[in-house]
Amino acid sequence: MNYLSNFINYLKATKNLSSKTLLAYSSDLKQFFEYEKNVLQPDICAYISYINTKLKDASIRRKIITLKNFYDYLLNNEIINCSPFRKLKFKFKQEQKLPKTLSITEIEKILKCFNIDCTTLSLFAQKEYIRDAALIDLLICTGIRIGEAAAITLDDIISSERTLLIHGKGRKQRLIYISSPITWERLKCLIKERKKSDNNYLFVNRYGHQLSIHGIEDIYKKYAEKAQINKKSTPHYLRHTFATNLLANGADLRSVQEILGHASVATTQIYTEVTTNRKKQVLKKFNYRNKL
Repeated sequence: MNYLSNFINYLKATKNLSSKTLLAYSSDLKQFFEYEKNVLQPDICAYISYINTKLKDASIRRKIITLKNFYDYLLNNEIINCSPFRKLKFKFKQEQKLPKTLSITEIEKILKCFNIDCTTLSLFAQKEYIRDAALIDLLICTGIRIGEAAAITLDDIISSERTLLIHGKGRKQRLIYISSPITWERLKCLIKERKKSDNNYLFVNRYGHQLSIHGIEDIYKKYAEKAQINKKSTPHYLRHTFATNLLANGADLRSVQEILGHASVATTQIYTEVTTNRKKQVLKKFNYRNKL
């Protein structure tokens, strides 16, 4: 019996999971099956001890969650009589890493890459420039995920309201207002260009197909190198920078959570650790050492 494919099909049919999450489930279980020969009567502790020397706590936790869900599935379908996790408890102390951001100076350097007269470029280069300018500026202005940007269609644009309908994680939709006039003008230029095509996606590659997240990463890398900013940065740095500066400038946590599309405010809370302006103000005003 192919337990793996049956379980993945079950997840596809009953859970609201992304293809990326399903791939992670499949990868975790394949690794487990390679180690454990008796899947129906496994030695979970032995397996966790085995991967404990190879992986970080975050990866181990994810694999445990995968296995728990898998054996719950087997139990519910009466393939096994008892879950191997019934009396097991695992505890991990995971370091909470701060979101990595770009400085305002670095953001300005990226935006300067689009301050050229594109009419001097070839027709093909003009189309790429218009797309890239709108894409990078949109990521900076809204903090949306690159997967969300890739999924935007012309039908998702509410021009009268300068608003985009974003399809977020877990199939949750939210509206994002384009507050920057420059960003909106760049989007309008792209929209005008895209309406000439049969493909309904806003961002497409040179072949006219929907731009993938890897394509967006490549575009970001191109302009990060051109702007000579942090070589290790990724498009997700723009999301972190957006959120951090919203909070630093006085936005409330709940509003930032809704704008980012976080399921829990606890996820948004981490950005408060990066906003140093508030901490500086408190320490300057209240630290007793300042008066000694």
